[in-house]
Amino acid sequence: MDTDPSERICLEQTVRLILFDIDGTLLTCGPQVAPIFSETLVEVFGRPGHVPGYDFGGKTDPQIVLDLMIAAGLPREQVHRGLAQMRRVYTQRLEGCLTREGMRLMPGVVELLERLARREELWVGLLTGNWEAGARSKLSRFDLNRFFPFGAFGDDGIERQELVPAAFERARKRAGRAFLPAETLIIGDTRHDVACAHAHGVRALAVATGKTSAGELRAAGADWVAPDLPSAMEMIPVLGPERTR
Repeated sequence: MDTDPSERICLEQTVRLILFDIDGTLLTCGPQVAPIFSETLVEVFGRPGHVPGYDFGGKTDPQIVLDLMIAAGLPREQVHRGLAQMRRVYTQRLEGCLTREGMRLMPGVVELLERLARREELWVGLLTGNWEAGARSKLSRFDLNRFFPFGAFGDDGIERQELVPAAFERARKRAGRAFLPAETLIIGDTRHDVACAHAHGVRALAVATGKTSAGELRAAGADWVAPDLPSAMEMIPVLGPERTR
C-alpha cells in the first residue's frame, strides 16, 4: 500500500516519534521461547496450559498468561495474583536460556535503526507486549538495546491498547516535549499492532515478516503494508536515507 507524493512529503515532515514492536518485526526467537514459557507456567500455576496451540502474536505477556490459565480452569483472580511471580521467574529463565543461535534478526533492522539514530529530530522507542526484562533480553542478543532508551511493555497493561499512553509519557520525559498521535508511527507485524495504533489515532506501518500475511494486515486497516523493513524504507520517506537540503 503506497501513498501519493503529497502524502509522502507530509509524512516525513510530521513524524517525530517511532515505536517498534519486537517479535516478528525486529527479530524472531524461533521455537525456544514457548517451552520456557510453559515450564514457568507449571512452576507458578501448576499447569502448562495449551501453549502449542496458542497464538502469541501481538499479545502482551500478561494477556497470554491469563488466556492460557483461565482456559486451563484457574479463576481469573488467582491468575492475576500470580502474574508478578510469573514475570519474575519467566524473565530470569529467559535471560539464562535464550540463545542467539536459535534466533533470527529480520532483514534491514540494524541499517534502519542506525539511520533513525542519526536523525536528531526523531525519537525511537519500543511498544511491545513483552515484559520489559524479557524484551531487553531478546534485544541484547543482537546489541539492539542501544537504539531504544525508552518504551512501553507488558508491565504497563494487559491489553495492548493500554501500552500506547505509557509510551507517550515515557517519550515525553525522554524528549522534554509531548508528542501528538499525528506525529507518531507504530511499526509492527500483527493486526493487534494496527488496532492499538488506531485506537489512539496513530498511524500504523505493518510488515509481513511475522506470521500474519500482507493481505490480513491490509484487511486489519494498516496505513501501510510492506513485505519487510527494507521495502518500508523505500515506501515511507521518514524511514529512508537522510536527505540533503
